[in-house]
Amino acid sequence: MEFSEVRKLADAVRTNISKVLVGREKTIDLVLISLLCGGHVLLEDVPGVGKTMLAKCLAKSLDCDFKRIQFTPDLLPSDLTGINYYDQKQGEFVFRPGPLFTNIVLADEINRATPRTQSSLLECMEEGQVTVDGETRKLNKPFFVIATQNPVETRGTFPLPEAQLDRFFMRLKMGYPSAGEGKEILQRFRNADPAASLVTIAAGNAITEAQASVTAVKVSEAVEQYIVDIIESTRHDERILLGVSPRGSIALMRASQVLAVLENRDYVLPDDVKQVSVPVLSHRLIMKGHAISDSTGNAENVIRELLKKVPVPTEEI
Repeated sequence: MEFSEVRKLADAVRTNISKVLVGREKTIDLVLISLLCGGHVLLEDVPGVGKTMLAKCLAKSLDCDFKRIQFTPDLLPSDLTGINYYDQKQGEFVFRPGPLFTNIVLADEINRATPRTQSSLLECMEEGQVTVDGETRKLNKPFFVIATQNPVETRGTFPLPEAQLDRFFMRLKMGYPSAGEGKEILQRFRNADPAASLVTIAAGNAITEAQASVTAVKVSEAVEQYIVDIIESTRHDERILLGVSPRGSIALMRASQVLAVLENRDYVLPDDVKQVSVPVLSHRLIMKGHAISDSTGNAENVIRELLKKVPVPTEEI
């Protein structure tokens, strides 16, 4: 797929979702970047700001299968992956696929499930497959997980472990709308739900083709070194207990490549790297004095400060 076609595809999906969500173009772009990179998104914010609505609108915009899973403490790993059951008519064990065998998964309130159930997502998010009773089964393509969690209400929840947070390509926050946006939301939803009238914009195979094509975006040695310098700065900052892993550096490069395509370029600029650094890297840090990755915004501020300190390449790229 040509880069121009990828950009048109992303523009069409963004426009479609924006018919429902007000003032969320930047968040929509970041979700699309994650999708085109083959990554997954963690939407972390208070209830009622549109996390679930964003996932549903994305699913309606794409001709893909969609499943919503409400995570609760009694949810079992087999409730996600599926089970082998004995079929008396056939006289043998038959596999019944779980909701993960789809294209877009909405993992609602993921932190309400037990660590055992949360860990069942690790293999499918990283490798696009699940293993049940020793047999490995490939998941559908594209495969995209949008998980949500409320960072304020923590009673009865299980914080995601670092290993699972690192599997998410980006961690995003919706935020409250402005007064003007709030008024427009009331006007849009006055008579009916605009999400009900959304139409399909793209097929699933178009997303798969776009994912394969964006890896051809040029990344110069200067930009590669810039990415490495940013990653290294997280490993030597006195406020950070554990810096960004190599998986995070690859994610930063991939996100920069897709952003370059959306900006109508076939090469990555240092500004592309800067724009996606916070959502790609902040949740991968473990701050000193915290048992788990900081979700209060401190890690995001540290990334912003490091971006100001790391020298930006000035040679031609």
